[in-house]
Amino acid sequence: MNKGLSEFMMEAIRLSVSNVEEGAGGPFGCVVVKEGKIIARGVNQVTTSNDPTAHAEIVAIRNACAALNTFQLDGCDIYASCEPCPMCLGAIYWARPDKLFYANSKEDAAAIQFDDQFIYEEIAKPVEERKLFTQQILRDAALEAFKKWTESTIKKEY
Repeated sequence: MNKGLSEFMMEAIRLSVSNVEEGAGGPFGCVVVKEGKIIARGVNQVTTSNDPTAHAEIVAIRNACAALNTFQLDGCDIYASCEPCPMCLGAIYWARPDKLFYANSKEDAAAIQFDDQFIYEEIAKPVEERKLFTQQILRDAALEAFKKWTESTIKKEY
């Protein structure tokens, strides 16, 4: 294995271990690398920030985008101590890094009660069959923003 790959992953793992030892959050760490250098780090901060979206990958992506002053991570690689959950995986795709590496699997996470399988299954179901009540309302009114977006000459596409 490439020395750089293992170095960067070991940093993500170190962050995950440290986060547990400090009682700061779940056992997850993440680093974002560009041009062979770590530009951002993130640890799970769900319980310390009272933010259910503050997963290590999300925190690292936010920090990387702030450091690079951009909303996309072109030319970057993400190293996560665990296979990303559905939310993080979606965010990673939106951030558009070049590569994603992970250590623990989602099955490893499920074995310690971090089981995201439920969400994967829910996403695959038709809206009306999901456990969370979901109903579309006021679509016609909401389409106004989409119409304006389509016609805008000042938008920044992504």
